[in-house]
Amino acid sequence: MHQDWIQVFSFLSAPFAMCLILAGIHCYLGLHVLARGVIFVDLSLAQVAALGATIAILFGFDHHSKATYFISLFSTFCAAALFALARKQEKYFSQEAIIGIVYALASAGVVLVVDKMAHGAEHIKDLLVGQVLWVTWMDVFKTAAIYSVVSIAHFIFRKQLIQASFSKDDRHHGVWDFLFYALFGVVITSSVSVAGVLQVFAYLIVPAVLSTFFFRSIRARLLFGWILGFVFSFAALSLSYVWDLPAGAFIVVVFATLPVLTLLLWPLLKGLGISKA
Repeated sequence: MHQDWIQVFSFLSAPFAMCLILAGIHCYLGLHVLARGVIFVDLSLAQVAALGATIAILFGFDHHSKATYFISLFSTFCAAALFALARKQEKYFSQEAIIGIVYALASAGVVLVVDKMAHGAEHIKDLLVGQVLWVTWMDVFKTAAIYSVVSIAHFIFRKQLIQASFSKDDRHHGVWDFLFYALFGVVITSSVSVAGVLQVFAYLIVPAVLSTFFFRSIRARLLFGWILGFVFSFAALSLSYVWDLPAGAFIVVVFATLPVLTLLLWPLLKGLGISKA
């Protein structure tokens, strides 16, 4: 029995470490996304990254090759530039509308490309919920290194990036908008190849949304989001293994259920005196 638990821990250690990394970076970016009011930018960029990867695979590149990664990354950079331009021209073009249009375009493009692939259905499944249960420690280290570079860039330019996202004035921050979306695209490109579109969206939005129910400051929201992401990642990953369920899909279900329950129970929570700190 003891030996069995050791094997389980050994098998789940790399996937759990990957989930911690995903929760860590996406919770912070999620606060920016909520402040900007572009909730579905993650889904849109993730779908663009998925389209780039799908096109690369169609032309014979391996799913985890450098060529596939950089083709996917180039696709997200193009979308990042478009979104930055859309915000600058928001008087004439709704940024949220452009984000939705790009999502629809990329989604339809994936369907058209996958139709020419032999194992299209399996590829669609991987794009949606990923294969986080099968990541290796090499995947963990590589992803951590990429996210570390993004985190350093956010730290160096934190004043400009936070002001571009959280300021309430009407000024536009074109350069900083593009930098934010470009860095966001780097994260999304790496995340989608591991966790899929839906899981990435869950990590980005759910902790950030729930933190706004209870806290006002960015720091408090970030700490709460990290704790929630870590705890529920561990719970969902462990239960998916015990119940023999697809890990990625189960993580999405667990995370997506949390804000729904919180919304339904909010009158009760307010009655108990729970309010924003």
